[in-house]
Amino acid sequence: MSTPRTDRAATGRRAWLRDHSELGVCVLLLALGVLVLTDALTMDVDLTQRGPVGPRTVPLVVGGGLLLIAALLAVDVLRGGRGEAEGGEDVDLSEPADWRTVLLLAGVFLGAAVLIGPLGFPVTGALLFWGAAFTLGSRRPDRDPLIAAVLSLVTYAVFDKLLGVPLPGGPLMGVL
Repeated sequence: MSTPRTDRAATGRRAWLRDHSELGVCVLLLALGVLVLTDALTMDVDLTQRGPVGPRTVPLVVGGGLLLIAALLAVDVLRGGRGEAEGGEDVDLSEPADWRTVLLLAGVFLGAAVLIGPLGFPVTGALLFWGAAFTLGSRRPDRDPLIAAVLSLVTYAVFDKLLGVPLPGGPLMGVL
């Protein structure tokens, strides 16, 4: 049997945690930062293939930034800072989730993952962009496929040609 003093202490602890719930985000950011830094520091890097910056630079900066943000947010929360409720979002939380849209989007992404190998990025990307637009409510059959194709080709060109990130071209490999 618990004593009234123990019950008050537990209630006080729960109230303090409820009032400082943003500390959970701090813990998540801290864990993510440690994970990113650990992966970056244990990465096998061949010194002869490394450029002037190296492959560890961005993960080290991102991991350090995550740790810094976690610490600054924790200090702010412990000093009494609280996040403000967003006023611009018009969401009715009493309405049920739109599972049809969620499942259709998941199907579009899964289909893109399956088709990228045989069809290549330009075709699969166009199907992905068009499928996502259709699932989210756009009903312009004259415009949407064209925008999806242009967006997919531009994305392919930027990554494959300009940035040097090889993407599968599929049947269009010789054309692009």
